[in-house]
Amino acid sequence: MVGGALADWGVSLEGLGVSDFSASGFLSVFLIGLLGGAHCIGMCGGIVSALSSPVPGAAPVWSRQLAYNFGRIASYALIGGLVGAIGSASMLFNRVLPLQLMLFVLANLMLIGMGLYLMGFTRALAGVERGGQLLWRRIQPLSKRFLPVRSWRQALPVGFLWGFLPCGLTYSVLSLALVNGSAVRGAGLMLAFGAGTLPNLLFAGILLARYRNLVRSRSFRLVAGLVVLFFGIYGLIRAPELGGLLWAGVICEV
Repeated sequence: MVGGALADWGVSLEGLGVSDFSASGFLSVFLIGLLGGAHCIGMCGGIVSALSSPVPGAAPVWSRQLAYNFGRIASYALIGGLVGAIGSASMLFNRVLPLQLMLFVLANLMLIGMGLYLMGFTRALAGVERGGQLLWRRIQPLSKRFLPVRSWRQALPVGFLWGFLPCGLTYSVLSLALVNGSAVRGAGLMLAFGAGTLPNLLFAGILLARYRNLVRSRSFRLVAGLVVLFFGIYGLIRAPELGGLLWAGVICEV
C-alpha cells in the first residue's frame, strides 16, 4: 500500500533503507528512553522511592521494583499498540506520503521540544503533559487500593497504572508510534523505549538519593538533551526520505 504511494512520488523503498525490518530505529528510541533518565526520575521518583521504603512484612525491594517497572512497561506497550493501530487506520488513504511526512515531522518536532526541555531551555511540553492530566485524574485514584505496596502482586498493577502518568518524553515517542502505521510495531517501539527507561528508574529505586542526584545534575541533563535534540533535528533533515536509515524499521513500509 505505502510502497505504491511512494512509487507514485518517485521514491524507492530500497533507496530509503527500509526494505527490510531494521532494528536501528528501535535502538534510537531505546537511547532516548535511557538518556531521558533525568525526566523519568523527576516524574516517577516519588513512587519508586515509596516502593523502596521499609514496610512491615513487605517483599524485598528489588522484587517490588521489578514488578512495578514490568507493569509500567507493559502499559507503554499497550498504549503504543493502540496508537500504532490508530496510525495504521490513518494510512488507509490513497497518496499516503504527505500524511506520513506530516506525522513524522510532528514527531521530530516533539523530540526537539523534549531535548530543549531536558536542557532547561523551554517548558513547551509541559502544556502537553497538562493535557494528559485529564485522563490521569481518573486513573491515579485506582492505584491507591494497592498502597502501601508490600508484594510484587501489588507493585505490578501500580506500575501498570503509573504508565499512564502524563509525560512529555513518553508522548514524544508515542508520536513516533503513531507514524509507524502498525499496532505490533507501535507496541514494540514503546517496549524499546520502556526498556531504555528501566535502568534509571530501577537504579533510582534501589540506590536512591546518590543515583538520583547524578542523573538530575546539570551536566547529565545537558548531554541527554543534546542527544534527544540530535535525533529530532536529524529526523527533520531526513524527513523527505521518511527519516532515512536512522529510523528504518519504525516507519510503515508495507
